[in-house]
Amino acid sequence: MTYPPFDGRRVGMLTPSSNTVLEPYTSAMFAPFGDAASAHFGRFRVVEISMSEASQSQFTLDPILEAAERLAEANPHVIAWNGTSAAWLGLEKDRALCAAITERTGVPATSTMLAYDALYREMGVKRLGLVTPYIDDIQTRIAANYAAQGLEVVAEARLEDKGNYSFATYPPEQVGAMVEEVAQASPDAIAIVCTNFRGAPVAARIEDACGIPVLDSVAVTAAHCLREVGLDPARVTGWGSVFQRVAAFETT
Repeated sequence: MTYPPFDGRRVGMLTPSSNTVLEPYTSAMFAPFGDAASAHFGRFRVVEISMSEASQSQFTLDPILEAAERLAEANPHVIAWNGTSAAWLGLEKDRALCAAITERTGVPATSTMLAYDALYREMGVKRLGLVTPYIDDIQTRIAANYAAQGLEVVAEARLEDKGNYSFATYPPEQVGAMVEEVAQASPDAIAIVCTNFRGAPVAARIEDACGIPVLDSVAVTAAHCLREVGLDPARVTGWGSVFQRVAAFETT
């Protein structure tokens, strides 16, 4: 008997080496698709988030492209940089990185912050709430970059932590309390900017309570990538409204 070739959609994700959140959360988000979708991960070294030279050198092209090449050997349909460094370094960094990944591997590429940028524009977000685990210097640069994109950060909460591994040690309830604090300013949306932060499990509950979209980085990236490979993000429930929003934008 001859069987047709298996044609599941494969999403490759470049991951900070010390991140312990995005892989299990992304895999859970992809679960409704069964064998029709799978996420595959490649790591490069990221152990600190600050404006120090050592921290910024983590995001140079060579190690990221090396990880992308290894990831491309799994024949993904898209490669995503599942990290938020362009939030403080600028979107042009991610645009250049994605172009370099595609040039090196031949695979279409995207990123968390580029997915956010598209989502903000599609939603018409102007007033943004910002929640991160980062230090003040990083948070200030994120707000300045958002201002250059036409987004006003009207409320923010942060933890003053620079150790990337430690971001995952804060429980979802603590992240949720930060989101609820920011929600008091009634922004158009609240962004939880960090892919090693446990915001996705509480997003739906807070949205139901306050009526404000809660856009978690891991969820935003997953929804965007599902759309990029031709699958319906609306099949994903329980992780916030971003999946239904991205699905609706695809069909309008």
